[in-house]
Amino acid sequence: MPSAALVHAACFAVGALVGGGVAATVANRRRVVPPPPQSSSGTVVAPTLPSPTVTAPQPIVDVKSVSGASQVKAASEALVKVDTGIVKYSDIGPVSDRLVRTVYVAGYDRRLRHPAWTAEHLTLASLGKSLVEPPPEDSESADRVKSLFAEDKSIPALFRAKLQDYLKSGYDRGHMVPAADAKMSQAAMNETFLLSNIAPQVGVGFNRHYWAYLEDWCRRLTANFADVYVFTIPLYLPKLDSDGKWRMHYEVIGSPPNVSVPTHFAKVVLTSRPSSPETPDVPEISTGAFILPNASIPDDARLVNFITPVETVERHSGLILFSDAVKKSSKHICKTAKCEVIVRRFDEVQKKPETVKAISGPKKF
Repeated sequence: MPSAALVHAACFAVGALVGGGVAATVANRRRVVPPPPQSSSGTVVAPTLPSPTVTAPQPIVDVKSVSGASQVKAASEALVKVDTGIVKYSDIGPVSDRLVRTVYVAGYDRRLRHPAWTAEHLTLASLGKSLVEPPPEDSESADRVKSLFAEDKSIPALFRAKLQDYLKSGYDRGHMVPAADAKMSQAAMNETFLLSNIAPQVGVGFNRHYWAYLEDWCRRLTANFADVYVFTIPLYLPKLDSDGKWRMHYEVIGSPPNVSVPTHFAKVVLTSRPSSPETPDVPEISTGAFILPNASIPDDARLVNFITPVETVERHSGLILFSDAVKKSSKHICKTAKCEVIVRRFDEVQKKPETVKAISGPKKF
């Protein structure tokens, strides 16, 4: 089996551990999972255990041994066991809306009014850069100019981010899945402009600059890896106040206040390629995580300054991204790829297309 097939589950296999519930999206996104066993009264039956056992959170991606070879597989879906009689008079609804788009999947946080997470699968073919798999001749080319920001009508109006929320807010409408990753069709690109894929970001120095450099770095990984899976996660991190206590401080934009402004954003990547020409069916897996502040970042800041353990992102987001087996068996992405962004002022490139330089010089935030 090709390595791409072995790891295909990673992109569209995102689970969110929020509010005690597990929502998992796997490569077969429309698979129906049978309900857990029930008694004659309709109550979910819990298994009888000889002693108290704590079940580990369900990972998004796991490693299985098949015929002596390690394979990356999507973890199976899980259901939350609940006595439905407790809420029989209420329709509480999901904590996170699961959104399945053409080139990405996402979980939308109704309370914060922005994505809780997004996940995408990048390849040379998906980016239209493959010489082996060129786009169909009759395929529609996507043009960013034709895409407009729009409210997501699939989200209940009460919990929907509104266009007016961003008006004169001082923040950019920052893509979690960038439009440049959805060039396969105009419809796919339009989906990246839905406000359910948007979070407030500082414009100058971040959304228009360093964050865009990081998005470009993720795309460039496809030159060296067959499959690149990218998770983008807004974060709210505490800050140490002058009295020695940690507190959470963040802004809420809109009138009335509606959309929360993350303090940080995380990019987590998982890449795959054949481990060697002799073992093309055995993938070499690399992972890495970066946390960036939602603030202006100097162009000369080194990407390695933002490296963080995957577990740190998981702890702050409530997500289990990879199984312990994946974490233990994978290499760090900066060991298998060059962790350097290319500075390209996208807002000025039309005036000076040649303005491209490499990052150099340490700069900590």
